[in-house]
Amino acid sequence: MIKSRIKFSTQDIRQLQGNPNVQQISEKSITYSPVFKLAAVMAYNDGAAPMEIFINGGFDTVVIGPKTPKWCLKRWRTAYAKYGEEGLLEERRGKGSIGRKPAGELSVEEKLKKAEAKIKLLEAENELLKKLEALERRNHSTLSSSERFQLIKQVLQKYRLKGMTRYLCRLAEVSRSGYYRWLLAEEHRQQQDHTDERDFQLIKSHFDFLDGKAGALVIKMRLERIDGIVMNHKKIRRLMRKYRLVAKVRQLNPYRKMAKATHEHSTCPNSLDRCFDQGEPQKVLLTDITYMRYGRGQWAYLSCVKDGATKEILAHYLSTSLDLSIVERTLDLLCDRLSGNIHPEAIFHSDQGMHYTHPRIRNLIKKNGFKQSMSRKGNCWDNAPMESFFGHLKDELDYQHCNSIEELRLLVDQYISYYNTGRYQWSLKKMTPNEYRSHLLAA
Repeated sequence: MIKSRIKFSTQDIRQLQGNPNVQQISEKSITYSPVFKLAAVMAYNDGAAPMEIFINGGFDTVVIGPKTPKWCLKRWRTAYAKYGEEGLLEERRGKGSIGRKPAGELSVEEKLKKAEAKIKLLEAENELLKKLEALERRNHSTLSSSERFQLIKQVLQKYRLKGMTRYLCRLAEVSRSGYYRWLLAEEHRQQQDHTDERDFQLIKSHFDFLDGKAGALVIKMRLERIDGIVMNHKKIRRLMRKYRLVAKVRQLNPYRKMAKATHEHSTCPNSLDRCFDQGEPQKVLLTDITYMRYGRGQWAYLSCVKDGATKEILAHYLSTSLDLSIVERTLDLLCDRLSGNIHPEAIFHSDQGMHYTHPRIRNLIKKNGFKQSMSRKGNCWDNAPMESFFGHLKDELDYQHCNSIEELRLLVDQYISYYNTGRYQWSLKKMTPNEYRSHLLAA
């Protein structure tokens, strides 16, 4: 029985009584026939509008009210979803709003079915929550809505649950409407997955070529320069996350503190003040020494000089000794490389290590026409580009397996040659250091 706010006139009642889809009619209510209810729900599921269904059923929407079709269909669809065809074909008046008998009147078989349904729902709920927690713990991040929708779909299919979509969406903290939109976009997702798989193979080819020691920006530059393919770096990162491709590079430590970072050393002032790139090749020369352990616990020491503008390694020397000769030899190689063409305002910048504060080295730097500058004590950021190069070298160069200093020296020479001529850099307009130096000189 459907109660209406409209009070039907005698003429209206006579008209409605002549409709075979009306079972009973009074001044304030209409009882529709069960067959019409079921047919209306089926028509709605096939795409017909509520108003269209009632008009085709012989009803005058002016008489019954324009909102009545929509309100009736909503109620009948709910009953159909919960109880199937019986929910519409059987008379449900007097059985409560949800059409169930009081608990005391349930048969043993009905009680058993009710208990089984409750157990099934609890199992589904438990599995959904466990999977959500496990995936978030494995990914170390919150799951996307798409991933949550996929879990809901799997649970609904596994336990064959009906009418529980809203409840599981609430558990997974997503909207039901979003879940249904996600279901409708299945074909689009399949097309997207196919495209992603194709693009991922391109990304992986460069990733594997560099032995997994390449991030999104390096891969983007290689795709553009080698394959002629322009791909957004955000897309590359998304695909690397999707297929769990993790670069073997050092990770930023957000908790690292700088101790006594502003303490000035009196030996030599920091005249560079972190202005590494002054737009002129060979004007800012950065230098440092790093340790390299290879073979069976053997140590080697690499001294380098880097151009602050082009990021090119101008000179390097690998030694098994840490005496002053390592810096002297590096300076000799630098002067040979420059062939006497030293910038009139050239700055030779280093940390406050023993080698660079020694009077012999300081005199040699001054004699060669460089103005010396030093980082503040305990502050690696004052020589960040040099530290960055050493970090990339140790990330990308598999040198631990070298058995001799000659083998290590050859490997380092090859890497620095690749770094200068074959390694594209985002901050150099996607050029190599050598290309960027030519670009600056031409400009």
